[in-house]
Amino acid sequence: MNRLDQSPFILTINGGSSSIKFALFQAENPSVPVTRGMIDRIGLPNSEMVVTDAATQQSSRRDIHVRDHRACVGFITEWLEQQVGSGRLCAVGHRVVHGGRTYSRPERVTPELLAELRRLCPYSPDHLPAEIALIESFRRYDSTLSQIACFDTAFHRDMPRVAHLLPIPRRYEKLGIQRYGFHGLSYAFLMRELARVGGPVEAEGRVILAHLGNGASMAAVKNGQALDTTMGFTPASGLPMSRRSGDLDPGIISYLARTEGMTVERFHEMVNTESGLLGVSEISSDMRDLLKQEESDSRAAEAIELFCYHARKGIGALAAVLEGVDSLIFSAGIGEHAPAIRARICAGLAFLGIVVNEPANETNQPVISSEESRVRVRVISTDEEREIAESVVRLLDKENRDR
Repeated sequence: MNRLDQSPFILTINGGSSSIKFALFQAENPSVPVTRGMIDRIGLPNSEMVVTDAATQQSSRRDIHVRDHRACVGFITEWLEQQVGSGRLCAVGHRVVHGGRTYSRPERVTPELLAELRRLCPYSPDHLPAEIALIESFRRYDSTLSQIACFDTAFHRDMPRVAHLLPIPRRYEKLGIQRYGFHGLSYAFLMRELARVGGPVEAEGRVILAHLGNGASMAAVKNGQALDTTMGFTPASGLPMSRRSGDLDPGIISYLARTEGMTVERFHEMVNTESGLLGVSEISSDMRDLLKQEESDSRAAEAIELFCYHARKGIGALAAVLEGVDSLIFSAGIGEHAPAIRARICAGLAFLGIVVNEPANETNQPVISSEESRVRVRVISTDEEREIAESVVRLLDKENRDR
């Protein structure tokens, strides 16, 4: 008998545009994963599935070919049955990028919820169709399995109205065109971690959260309440990212339409997959590659400078919203693992009280601010999969209590 067969499990599914992260948690202890995995380069010939045992950190790799997200479910469920046996999975928790105005908390997947997600697909055409396909594939795998949708937009749902409004004709607001904000599962996890490591007083202060990865955004939180964020109607807005442009003058689309005959679809592809670090550097979308080449290639150096410049501006803008800042949290791939980028972002922010301790920063210490810094600067590893698992457990527990 498999050592894991004695207790129920929760599977988390975090679907990206070309990848899926998944993790397995025991329902009685959702804060500690049993295993984590990832399927990368979906739709390409050299797709790969990597699974890592959380206890031993040993990884197994498998070359696979999957044409789309739906095809990944067979590989995941095959692995799942080897791990936990039949009938021990009690729920699947899904990261869903967009919940529109409808969803402000995790929800059990129902036909009505799926219908609403289909209606919202134009809001996030690069994410929602794949996420719906994953939900439907798991339903075909086991129609009795509980599935829970956890929404990335929910964290920002209660921002002040002025932070949601877009300065376009009011009639479009009725169509749901507004600022939503994303990376909400990461931000919810980071705020709980901040309360754990820094205490409730720090978590109730003026906090700027910087989720800097392939996708990059920041959020302003005060008294535990989200006040603003850098992303808006779509995840393409805000800061420059690995492949996404971030904020652009909307006049660019009409200019390129007139001068190059660029279609809306081609512009969408350009700003979402060919811009950001990749577009400016013409080398790579990976910050690690650019840091290695910045001394020998001015394009890499300019891409890094642009990223740090806009991140620094983002902190300044959010500090204005908060009327000051008490804590700055760096997270995600770049935020957690690139000391040079953290240092460059913070350079020149002493007027806000942000001063970095260079040795602490270089060694990736949990607190990287100096003693004279008025702002506590932290590095906290985010964990969207754990946030999903814990959200699923809370929802299931609530349903059981309400029966």
